[in-house]
Amino acid sequence: APWNYPLQMAAWKVLPAVAAGNTIVLKPAEITPLTSLMFAQAATEAGIPDGVINIVTGAGKDAGEHLVGHPDVVMTSFTGSTAV
Repeated sequence: APWNYPLQMAAWKVLPAVAAGNTIVLKPAEITPLTSLMFAQAATEAGIPDGVINIVTGAGKDAGEHLVGHPDVVMTSFTGSTAV
């Protein structure tokens, strides 16, 4: 999720995936991780089971590289700069 609209972008990515029956790993921008962490907490409090929405924080290059290369990751949706 990008830094400039962290809640809107998190919801835009997460909700359709969860509605389709998928689990998701969201890696928010390094400077706005709290927004995504609170979004996941609210989803859990609303009844979404643990493990459906997962948040990984950290630097994009490090965390993103591990996520994209993980064998259990079937699809990746990226919002960011072309420099990445």
